[in-house]
Amino acid sequence: MASMLHLFLVLGSLMVASAGNFYKDFDITWGDGRAKILNNADLLTLSLDKASGSGFQSKNEYLYGKIDMQLKLVPGNSAGTVTAYYLKSPGSTWDEIDFEFLGNSSGDPYTLHTNVFTNGKGDREQQFHLWFDPTADFHTYSILWNPQRIVFSVDGTPIREFKNSESIGVPFPKNQPMRIYSSLWNADDWATRGGLVKTDWTHAPFTASYRNFNAEACVWSNGKSSCASNSASSTSSNGAWFSQELDSTNQNRLKWVQKNYMIYNYCTDTKRFPQGLPAECRTS
Repeated sequence: MASMLHLFLVLGSLMVASAGNFYKDFDITWGDGRAKILNNADLLTLSLDKASGSGFQSKNEYLYGKIDMQLKLVPGNSAGTVTAYYLKSPGSTWDEIDFEFLGNSSGDPYTLHTNVFTNGKGDREQQFHLWFDPTADFHTYSILWNPQRIVFSVDGTPIREFKNSESIGVPFPKNQPMRIYSSLWNADDWATRGGLVKTDWTHAPFTASYRNFNAEACVWSNGKSSCASNSASSTSSNGAWFSQELDSTNQNRLKWVQKNYMIYNYCTDTKRFPQGLPAECRTS
């Protein structure tokens, strides 16, 4: 196990995203000065205190892409806080692809919460612990979204795959362009042990840091995509990510993460779905 973990970490460390410019790529949207762009626009920080959290969003909308961001999460006693990093479309029947990092008491692991919404409906949660301390350094969190699948990855290691199962009636995000959003906020009514552990404001301000944003993606502007086509046959002009799938090595890495670090999977929660598990769970 230890040698396999070491191999994964070495492989993950080779994944380097090209640095973006936060002024060019993002707008700070709320927080009254608590969000800051620093270091010649190479670094963005979000802060949370008792009065307010903070957040930002991408200038661009995307319809498919491979999105990378390096995050360093709130250190120490982060109980009650949530750092959210996600793709989302507007409206009441929105699509959304979620990373949420649920804080915890000092010494306890963060919970990495993932979800996929289509047409305003989610309920597809999978949760994980991480195999490292996400507060000690920056790590790369990636979303691959193409017409066939959505893959969540951490330092290049896939942790979750949500396949396009439209053939059996499962909606898949494919028509609604999404922006990237991130926020740091207080959710102590539910975030840590179901709301039992409250935010300790004596540790405020809480701060999360971001760097090395990279997007290989189809940018949506004025009703048109920057990609040649949104069909799977257009890989040559759009890039390899557009038809990327998990090879055998990454399938094994995914199984390793899910066996050792997954702590909740909606696809095995029979009490939650007494009438039967969702269709995509029965085929995976």
